[in-house]
Amino acid sequence: MKLKDKVAIITGGAAGIGEASCRLFAREGAQIACLDRDSQGAERVSNEIRATGYIAEAFACDVSIEEEVEATVQQILKRFGRVDILFNNAGIVTGGKIHEVTTAAWDRCFAVNVRSMFLFCHAVIPVFLKQDGGVILSTSSCTALRSVPNRTTYSATKSAVLSMTRSMAIDYAAANIRVNCLCPGTVDTPSLHERLGDSPEMWKQFVERQPLGRVGQAEEIANAALYLVSDDAAYVTGTAFQIDGGMSL
Repeated sequence: MKLKDKVAIITGGAAGIGEASCRLFAREGAQIACLDRDSQGAERVSNEIRATGYIAEAFACDVSIEEEVEATVQQILKRFGRVDILFNNAGIVTGGKIHEVTTAAWDRCFAVNVRSMFLFCHAVIPVFLKQDGGVILSTSSCTALRSVPNRTTYSATKSAVLSMTRSMAIDYAAANIRVNCLCPGTVDTPSLHERLGDSPEMWKQFVERQPLGRVGQAEEIANAALYLVSDDAAYVTGTAFQIDGGMSL
């Protein structure tokens, strides 16, 4: 087991990449704190993990609200006694050209995608410092590396995630805290289905954009996440791990 007895916080754990990561990390021996604003979804994932003999607890949390983040981290510490892995995965997609995006939509995208990363790192890094180390992984995007139409707001948030990752990697390397991010491409998640609906033409366009001729699967991203949070990547910090089917080329 690559994560035996490690305690992992995973935000956005009720669906998509977060859910796949919760399940995979648990199978690799981690004790899972599954966080999501969708409390029922988080409970479902945690219950199903426990039903297979592994350890998981659900925590309802709006990752953009400081008081909720701080209270949730304290609950996790009370339940598990420590934190070894922080996976900042929660995120939303805001589309449209800048003149079409409302201020409220811009602010909400930054709150969920960037402010949440700050809040959790701010709460968890002191724990890591006391424990002499830890691992932070965050979900950026291939749009932080390559421009795509109608995604300026989203791309700006994911570029911020990438920049924060690199800066924190330098700041905390001497403290044995590794900081990396994933840069996924188009992944088959509930969020993607919500945006595309059932339109065959929209799905056709998305698939045609992929150099490998298909979209990625959440489990494939979770496998990359497992590598980065495990000791297999003990010499890896400050990296933007591209897993996008060639989209950023």
